[in-house]
Amino acid sequence: MTGETRETRLKRLKMRSMRRGIKEMDLILMRFSEARLAEMSAEALDLYENLLDENDQDLYQWVSGQTPAPQGLAGLIEEIAEHVSAR
Repeated sequence: MTGETRETRLKRLKMRSMRRGIKEMDLILMRFSEARLAEMSAEALDLYENLLDENDQDLYQWVSGQTPAPQGLAGLIEEIAEHVSAR
């Protein structure tokens, strides 16, 4: 978003992370966003924002390893899955 400060963007992405369609993804993405977003580059935040546009059922299957993630999101999905399994 143009004119948006990094701080505002981080807050917006955290809110989008915890207001999902299914509770499992609320919890997974909320915890990931709280732990990792602040250290991400602008390009990584762009990718994360694209990920937030995906369907929750698809995201859950990718994060849980039930189905492979699309190539463009695979690295980020792997990072999220690793964060979940480390808890």
